[in-house]
Amino acid sequence: MSTDNPGIDPLDGLRAPQDPDCDVFLTGTVFLDIVFTGLDSAPVRGTESWARGMGSSPGGVANMATALARLGLHTSLAAAFGDDHYGEYCWDALEQGEGIDLSMSHTVPGWHSPVTVSMAYEGERTMVSHGHEAPPPVTPSHADRAFPRCPPRARAAIASLTPGRSEPWVAVAARHGARIFADVGWDETGRWDLDALPDLQYCQAFLPNAEEAMRYTRTDCPRAAARALAERVPLAVVTLGAEGAYAVDAETGVTAEVPAIEVEALDPTGAGDVFVAGFVTGTLADWPLADRLAFAGLTAALSVQEFGGSLSAPGWAEIAAWWQRVRTCDGQDPAALQRYAFLEHLLPAAARPWPLRRAVPTIGFRHFA
Repeated sequence: MSTDNPGIDPLDGLRAPQDPDCDVFLTGTVFLDIVFTGLDSAPVRGTESWARGMGSSPGGVANMATALARLGLHTSLAAAFGDDHYGEYCWDALEQGEGIDLSMSHTVPGWHSPVTVSMAYEGERTMVSHGHEAPPPVTPSHADRAFPRCPPRARAAIASLTPGRSEPWVAVAARHGARIFADVGWDETGRWDLDALPDLQYCQAFLPNAEEAMRYTRTDCPRAAARALAERVPLAVVTLGAEGAYAVDAETGVTAEVPAIEVEALDPTGAGDVFVAGFVTGTLADWPLADRLAFAGLTAALSVQEFGGSLSAPGWAEIAAWWQRVRTCDGQDPAALQRYAFLEHLLPAAARPWPLRRAVPTIGFRHFA
């Protein structure tokens, strides 16, 4: 398990013998992320740029899986892994390093791992990716792993919706009692039609960003977009970037808006995944809507202060260190502190000093006998 998780179970007291072993199931593509940091400016055409730092870690869907696991949720990931060194490294980092269940995943002989090179500078990032779609499994025993038609029983599942495409496993997971949380990417077709997202009907929560939400609802205000989306899903959450997030619970009529925490953003890679992971954690723990938004925003804010995707996902130790620090700083807004007071009974009494120094892993060295 990750050393960032000091044994905190956010679902402590809610678990029962008949509950599924898996808290959250997700599937997608795992990339090897190579992140260059410490660039003074964007690379200039025809020149060579030197970075002061570099790290490697599993990326893609691994960002979300890692964020969930570091928050103490039992996480199952179905993905294809290459049989090259990159694939072996990503598998070990996720299974051994983060404690993620990879029993639904499989290794594809002769397939090389997708790779993303990310360059972070001036609070932004530039990425170059390469990869090919994983071929279908050769043996029937692996078919359900590559295309999880029968996902494991889980409290929740996270889907990434694509216009015009349905993933059969989403309906199966919902029928088996999983609460479906979904985000969505940019609609390359330009239609922005909610009816083109067939799996939206199975979702308990839909979490687009402000631009996506407004385009899908034909509104010019993210809050109006959230209210319109709440007519289609039980819970609509719209992320507002530096302004925070706004949510509407269609079943109870409750709305909540929480401002973002002001931080120095070094690298936004994976921040959206971390936000979703934090919101899923709070939802499964049955927290009030405003607390869920605050927690999701906090975890995302902590992540952008570090470089990398899965590298930057915070665990409870970092959350505890942040909470200890802000409570002891002079001049804090009492109302802002009260917004995060729910953390008090969750966190360990003693926390490591802030700021925490995070290890930056890379592909391992060769071991000699």
